[in-house]
Amino acid sequence: MPIKITDLNYVYSKGTPFAKTALAGVNLTIEDGEFWGVIGHTGSGKSTLFSHLNALTRIQSGKIEIDEFTLVGNGGKKQKGKKPNYKALRARVGMVFQYPEYQLFAEDVETDVAFGPKNIGIKGDELSARVKEAIEMVGLPYDEVRKRSPFDLSGGQKRRVALAGVLAMHPSVLVLDEPTAGLDPRGKKEILDLIVRIKNTLCPTVIMISHNMDEVAKYCDKIAVMADGKLVLTASPAELFGSRETLEKFGVEMPNVTAIAGMLADGGLNIDRAALTEEALVEEILRAKGAEGQTA
Repeated sequence: MPIKITDLNYVYSKGTPFAKTALAGVNLTIEDGEFWGVIGHTGSGKSTLFSHLNALTRIQSGKIEIDEFTLVGNGGKKQKGKKPNYKALRARVGMVFQYPEYQLFAEDVETDVAFGPKNIGIKGDELSARVKEAIEMVGLPYDEVRKRSPFDLSGGQKRRVALAGVLAMHPSVLVLDEPTAGLDPRGKKEILDLIVRIKNTLCPTVIMISHNMDEVAKYCDKIAVMADGKLVLTASPAELFGSRETLEKFGVEMPNVTAIAGMLADGGLNIDRAALTEEALVEEILRAKGAEGQTA
């Protein structure tokens, strides 16, 4: 079933002189199996929007439907009737925050990864199996790291442990807030390739909040653009980054690859100026050079 967000509104410090609107009338449907990128300037509402999906932020006004879960705003009043099963919802929607390694706390990796599934009632052999599976899924050698302190690991390994803690709950939706922040180019590629593997094997629906347009262009199926608490545009990467007018209208940066493609096209090379990935750009250059050779 899709995730359906209807007329979602949120105000920080509501009813005070410091009130600030974070979300204003957001409507969005995310189908099963889609990989969404969410972009927008700092303060545009990206993180606030998606922290609603597992009720980390409670709805003030609007509605969210995720499978059998329905979250409804009540204006801050005490909810009447049966409340949603928040533990079950948080198992369904896994969230990995920016710099998740700062959330590590346990004395060893195994205990840290086990915290989430244990909290939702997973016990015994199933708990042990989930922990081992999650640690190995993120590319860490289980027997070598299970009893090590997470604080003795490298930055990239810490991030993998934090991700394993979410995966051990077997979510069907994975929300990632700036998953490559602070990593070097190799570390960024490793994490993004890992996310693709996770999407293909465990979490079919992925939502990635990012400021990196190259990553969004390469990995995402669809893009949501946020501005001033509003969802101002949804588009495919080709639709968004292929239109300079749209980019300028919403203040979105062009991916570096696409910018290079445009410069080469402006310089007279007959290539698609909307190339979105390094691989696509190389193919375009080889095709153009081959065509020049045939006409020479």
